[in-house]
Amino acid sequence: FLAASRVLVNLLPLTPDTTDVINKNTLARLQPGAYVINVARGAHLVDEDLLAAIDSGHVAGATLDVFRTEPLPAGHPFWTHPRITVTPHTSARTLRDESIAQIARKMVALERGEAVAGIVNPGRGY
Repeated sequence: FLAASRVLVNLLPLTPDTTDVINKNTLARLQPGAYVINVARGAHLVDEDLLAAIDSGHVAGATLDVFRTEPLPAGHPFWTHPRITVTPHTSARTLRDESIAQIARKMVALERGEAVAGIVNPGRGY
């Protein structure tokens, strides 16, 4: 699917299998001129590989909301690269009323012994 992708949006959980998954091999498989968006975890991305792919022209640009080191160090090249947009780890806005209602529904379901979505499974890493 990568060869047909114009935009790669990473939403993966961080596990041993997904660490460094956005690397030179992954980026090389993207359609020339593709964009990369990472809003999941910084450790998914090999920073140097993204910079090389953008500088070579294969990747057109990136928007990054998460970083291997947070906050992103002041001297990091992502800050000044003209084709990289850095956002402050705010990929999603929490809507207070919606969140309260969702939590309340899940608490009621759990009290009834019903299954609820979104249960964390530490054994799977997410």
